[in-house]
Amino acid sequence: MSSYLVTGGAGFIGSHLVEELVRRGHSVRVADNLSTGKRRNLAHIPGVELLEGDLAEMPFAARAVHGIEYVLHQAAIPSVPRSVKDPITSNRANVDGTLNILVAARDAGVKRLVFAGSSSEYGDTPTLPKTEDMPSSPLSPYALQKVVGTEYCRMFTRLYGFETVVIRYFNVFGPRQDPGSPYSGVISLFAAALIEGRQPTIYGDGEQTRDFTYVANVVDGVLRACTAPKAAGEAINVACGTRISLNELLRVMNTVVGSKVQAIYKEPRAGDVRDSQADITKARTLLGYTPIVGLEEGLRHTLAWCRTESQKLEVKR
Repeated sequence: MSSYLVTGGAGFIGSHLVEELVRRGHSVRVADNLSTGKRRNLAHIPGVELLEGDLAEMPFAARAVHGIEYVLHQAAIPSVPRSVKDPITSNRANVDGTLNILVAARDAGVKRLVFAGSSSEYGDTPTLPKTEDMPSSPLSPYALQKVVGTEYCRMFTRLYGFETVVIRYFNVFGPRQDPGSPYSGVISLFAAALIEGRQPTIYGDGEQTRDFTYVANVVDGVLRACTAPKAAGEAINVACGTRISLNELLRVMNTVVGSKVQAIYKEPRAGDVRDSQADITKARTLLGYTPIVGLEEGLRHTLAWCRTESQKLEVKR
């Protein structure tokens, strides 16, 4: 049994990591300020220690890593539109918090830190699929903040010998992704709209493409990164290595739900990337990773969860 700290562990991806770590018998601590995370995301998971606080405050970061072997740093304000609207707040969470946890983990003798990177770091370069050796070209404050976090991780490995791994996420989706937020991922927003019989909104013409990745795939990749012997100091894409347009995504989700809802189209949003697709060769080589859940299966799991949540809300009303 090992001891893990999951920062942002009450959030969407973080809570799935916590759930799997507990299932494997590990000791898990969560550090979260609950600005976007929710206590209810952890309520069904036994034996989790929850520390509520702000990682941008160094004393809290130091307290969070005490006695920990592995840090899974998920804590962030994970939204391009929100970073465009309020870059100062997102910088504090995404840059200051990351630097603090790196320093605290290094000083506490943590074995390895795995950082949640982002496909947004690649920007809008036309080359597909995206490989890890491409130069960064951030289009938003959020993307730039993830680039800074990635470079800090690499520097801490080179400069201090502190082991870090950056796992770059590509449009992760699944249960517990909050559809009630305007900053949610497109699949959770589409799912809520379809279940409620509303028209979802697509920004742009809908032909933009994404490498949508079910959350179980990300959990598998991140946990492999904790102990993979040759991964330290690396940035690694974890995704499915495929892409689908938003228009086609809506067609597939309509088929799963049994509906024929049409989208409402609006002007493209500032900072959004046109196309995204991961090259996952490096993940296969260094982590032994391969996607375990495909898009349609993941959509079925996600829509089933959304239906259950919708029914719970109806009962409360």
